[in-house]
Amino acid sequence: MTIHAGTSDHLLARGGSWVGTSVRRREDPRLLTGTGRFVDDISLPGMVHAQFVRSTIAAGKILSIDLGAAQSIKGVRAAWDADDLALGNMVATLDRPLAEFVPTEMPILASDTVRFVGEPLAIVVATDQYLAEDALEAVTVRYEPGVAVTTIDEALATGAPLVHEQAAHNTLVDVSLFDSAGTDEAFASAAVVVSVHSKTGRQNALPMETRGALAYWNDRDEQLVLYTCSQVPHLVRTVTARSLGLDERKVRVVVPDMGGGFGIKCVVGREEIAVAAAALRLRRPVKWIEDRREALTASFLAREQRYDVRAAFDETGRLLAIDADVVCDMGAYSCYPFTAAIEPLMASSELPGVYKLPDYRVRGRAIASNKAPSAPYRGVSRPQYVMVVERLMERAARELNIDPVEIRRRNLITVFPYTGVNNITYDPGSYLESLNLCEETLRREGWFDLRDREAGRHIGIGFSCFNERTGYGSAAFAARKMDVVPGFDVSDITMDMDGTVVVTTGTLSHGQSHETTMAQIVADRLGLDIEQVKIHQGDTDRILYGYGSFASRSITIGGSAVALAAVKLGDKLRDIAAHLLDTHIDNVQLDKGRVRRVDDPSVSLSYRQLADIAYAKAHLLPKGLEPGLRASASFDVDNDGTFSNATHGAVVEVFEGTGDVKILRYFCVEDCGVAINPTVVEGQARGGIAQGIAGALFEEVTYDSTGQPLVASFIDYRVPTACEIPDIGIAHLETPCLFTESGAKGAGEGGTIGAPAAILNAVNDALRHTGVELDDTPIPLHAVAAALSRVRTDEKADDD
Repeated sequence: MTIHAGTSDHLLARGGSWVGTSVRRREDPRLLTGTGRFVDDISLPGMVHAQFVRSTIAAGKILSIDLGAAQSIKGVRAAWDADDLALGNMVATLDRPLAEFVPTEMPILASDTVRFVGEPLAIVVATDQYLAEDALEAVTVRYEPGVAVTTIDEALATGAPLVHEQAAHNTLVDVSLFDSAGTDEAFASAAVVVSVHSKTGRQNALPMETRGALAYWNDRDEQLVLYTCSQVPHLVRTVTARSLGLDERKVRVVVPDMGGGFGIKCVVGREEIAVAAAALRLRRPVKWIEDRREALTASFLAREQRYDVRAAFDETGRLLAIDADVVCDMGAYSCYPFTAAIEPLMASSELPGVYKLPDYRVRGRAIASNKAPSAPYRGVSRPQYVMVVERLMERAARELNIDPVEIRRRNLITVFPYTGVNNITYDPGSYLESLNLCEETLRREGWFDLRDREAGRHIGIGFSCFNERTGYGSAAFAARKMDVVPGFDVSDITMDMDGTVVVTTGTLSHGQSHETTMAQIVADRLGLDIEQVKIHQGDTDRILYGYGSFASRSITIGGSAVALAAVKLGDKLRDIAAHLLDTHIDNVQLDKGRVRRVDDPSVSLSYRQLADIAYAKAHLLPKGLEPGLRASASFDVDNDGTFSNATHGAVVEVFEGTGDVKILRYFCVEDCGVAINPTVVEGQARGGIAQGIAGALFEEVTYDSTGQPLVASFIDYRVPTACEIPDIGIAHLETPCLFTESGAKGAGEGGTIGAPAAILNAVNDALRHTGVELDDTPIPLHAVAAALSRVRTDEKADDD
């Protein structure tokens, strides 16, 4: 049932609960009518604009930077290079030996060495952004070009040029997390051993709003205020303060509305710190907005990985062992705070996924190259390793003559809690149930019959089964040995004298609907109407600390902190009411904006009455109780987190001549525990699936042999439109989490994780009669066309 929010909507789903109801998003009115406030909407008196001089070569030494001509242009207020600003470098570290992890410094502005095309070398500030861009052309940079490393093979080749002198073999991370004693024996005794050699293309996350920053010095507060579109404002504050040599209290970071992040904004960028430094020097507001060319060539990228994986199966199709070698091209630098280890460690630790795996060996490496650095992107390695594992299942099914859905059934985890060979404990999920429902739906709709009946068409059906670890707490990040250990989150809640509440959270929304879903959680805990709850987020001065939004942590971690704070406030209301009603606290309860006696519900006090006492008549409060109505709470997870799960099913048709892939049907069965707002969950799933389809079929950032990016606009970077993304069917299962406050699991990344595997398996199913199997993404359409053409040629030869 779908119920829309409103001041009179108390007859809700789940027996009168806001949680579980698809109320309208509270953000939409301002976002849809153009009254949202993004970084580029902010204009301050005396504001000037910044642009960056960027490297035009991928590797080499900087011999000189001449800013004189630019500085002499009328309207140019300043131009500085690294020596002028003298900013501290960013260094992301892990507590691992040098044999496993090599730390590297990322300068805010490159001073002597350039490592990728687009690396910032200097900042130019002018009275308007166009003048600042024009002034860039007056800057002269002299280089001593070097030899660029642009592929994984080049990086690892003997005698290859080093991107960082301290990183031998261009290897930043080399970790073997697991090597079970029985792995070799399992392969020796296996009925069948299958292999997958897979490469995935480098991608840009493409948020609608590119990166940007506006900074100014506030004399009254003695603070540097930085508006930026970041997923991690507190981390930006910390790094900015350290880089500029300021006390942290002198830096305030504010995130207004944000048009998407997807992970590339959950790391600290160099440009926002340089803008802050410029504002500090000029003592006037400085704004920088990234254009799309910069975003495609010089921003954080992701996804370029190579997998060489073997799997052993017995004669019944039972998975015995996996042996994996994972290499991730992380570009020129380690991102802060996650480091270059973010992708290989994720792949290594979680590759077994939803399947029972007795023995496991894995080596994970991160290599440096002369390309823009990588950062987390929605799913972080999971779209890649899920695709590889699902290819192993398909290949083993073919070798053993077992139905590909059936071989999955035989290997899925069905008994919980389950501790895997990767030392991770999985909480209850619906792995088998989601696979069964997905298959049943596609069969009931007739897609299997259509595929088998239409012999002249090349139709294929593919599945992917996966889980998504969400609610990473401090323990999970500490296991990676991060120097900065994200995990906990904090919430403050205050009730005003009119009985409404303001809630502050350390997470923040960049499209996830926090203003709605967090309000639903609070409204339930306090018996309020959702319209009486206001959510504040994205301001480092309003909350003690927070780690922002990434890794599907907002509702699991942040939502739990919000719930606990609301409960604390509710307890204070009950304490005051019990005192005023001359009873004990166990005899009063919250009910629709009032506190009532349990033994006589006709006796009650409204929240407004209680607030009046708490603020204006504090002498009537119980002895020892502080005035006001405010509470704070934190939440962390001390176990391995919680696991959402899903099965995706795709039906595709491939076409002769062009190799084009058309998606005829896409169906997803997802289980994210308790869905706070089912419509929001579906929106997250559909958006994620669209991004997964994009990676499977379209998007790739490519370079020439000298490290020059070949995709500087959407002419070259193929982005799917609404024409390429099908209607997506979604079914919900619900296995509540046992340790989050609302029973919710994360839902932010699952759509992206499952889509590439489902699409690739469907394309291979459509090509089953050709003998061709593809393992790389984006799927090379020329290979699809060639396989179909070869079959057609062979058929014609047989007819002749």
